[in-house]
Amino acid sequence: MNRASSADLKQWIGQAGRLPLVLRGARQVGKTWLVRQLAKELDLRLIEINFERAGTEVTGIFKTKDPVVILRALELLAGHKIDPPRSLLFLDEIQAMPQVLANLRWFAEELPQLPVIAAGSLLDFVLADHAFSMPVGRIAYLHLEPMNFEEFLQAVGEEELLKEVVQWTFDAPFQEVAHVRLSECYRDFLIVGGMPKVAQCWIDHRSLLECAELQQSLLGTYRDDFAKYSRRLPVERMGRVMESIPRMLGQTFKYSRVADGERSTAIREALELLCRARLATRVQATTGMGIPLGGDIRERVFKVIFLDSGLVCAALGLTLQRVSDLADLVLVNEGGLAEQSVGQVLRAALPHFAERALYFWSSDRKGAVAEVDYLVQHGSRIIPVEVKAGTTGTLKSLHQFMAIRRLDLAVRINADRPSAAMINVKTTEGVPVLYRLLSVPFYLAGQLHRLLDR
Repeated sequence: MNRASSADLKQWIGQAGRLPLVLRGARQVGKTWLVRQLAKELDLRLIEINFERAGTEVTGIFKTKDPVVILRALELLAGHKIDPPRSLLFLDEIQAMPQVLANLRWFAEELPQLPVIAAGSLLDFVLADHAFSMPVGRIAYLHLEPMNFEEFLQAVGEEELLKEVVQWTFDAPFQEVAHVRLSECYRDFLIVGGMPKVAQCWIDHRSLLECAELQQSLLGTYRDDFAKYSRRLPVERMGRVMESIPRMLGQTFKYSRVADGERSTAIREALELLCRARLATRVQATTGMGIPLGGDIRERVFKVIFLDSGLVCAALGLTLQRVSDLADLVLVNEGGLAEQSVGQVLRAALPHFAERALYFWSSDRKGAVAEVDYLVQHGSRIIPVEVKAGTTGTLKSLHQFMAIRRLDLAVRINADRPSAAMINVKTTEGVPVLYRLLSVPFYLAGQLHRLLDR
């Protein structure tokens, strides 16, 4: 499968003054495969160390801070000479030996000709329990997400549909046949999801039952990880919080709805660890007064989305046999699945080195019920993004936000064909508002910033 992050890795490895790179992402999103593929494509000798499987004779090599000594020990272990510029050192599952992270700075300073990549699916999870300073300014980061819709289209062989997605602009009409086919493919993508092994299963067998079996296995693996690495919180509580996220998609997350009798502080700690493990992402309420969006948040008001829509569908028990139409599918959980899918897209659209942060707007006026599903930064502008399950839905909250913030451009994402229109209405309080609204179908959501550029 072709992953867009491959280009980011190649750009990194060709940089002057290259720093050791840490790949961050949840388990099974494809970190190990990506590194192996990079070595293969660039004809580099891969030196791969898996700290979860390595014996003491291997882990002992990395207790020193001297990269030259480490390199010599690796040569003795491998039985051949290692040419640093033509090699790639890959330290996988580094959360099993997190103190090695602090020593990566010495590779940047004393052996810069050797490219070094570290990866750990539960890196942030483990670092919460370790008190040592990270080598700030001495390592680079790359966040890896599940496959996006464009990668999925290419993987399933829909090259012509992919061209339509990445080339279309609002200047041209959108073919009805393309809309129908892309809606069908996006429905498949929502339920299969972007976890590479599940996507490969879909490509090979086109069996949702086999995909669902893999998805349930992945969810079970995550639960096993809790037992393996969480010494601070009960595994059962972690599992309950994880299971509550699909139920509360699209709603303000309430600790009280997770489990009866549990303290809010305990649920909050469990949720924080899930976010550290990259299984969940907070969507934080903000006033939207300006950039950065995180500069004026409402700390206690937030939503949560999960790692992958396919895993959400597995947790909710959905199948393609039961839900055959995209417009019906995104209505699941009162539109919560639609917000999940768009949140994934917006999260993946963030720069590969940036922390995963998402925002929405809700009125802070007492008794007022108004919210805009997402706020995104595009250049120096704030763009409100309203997600509508199906093809219809009112925009009262969006009108209110546009009037308050006096913005002139907004986006609606729904199941209809793309369109653009000028909105000239009054809010429920009689305030006139005029702005341009771009309506973007779910299957074009990944092209949002490109379309906004136009």
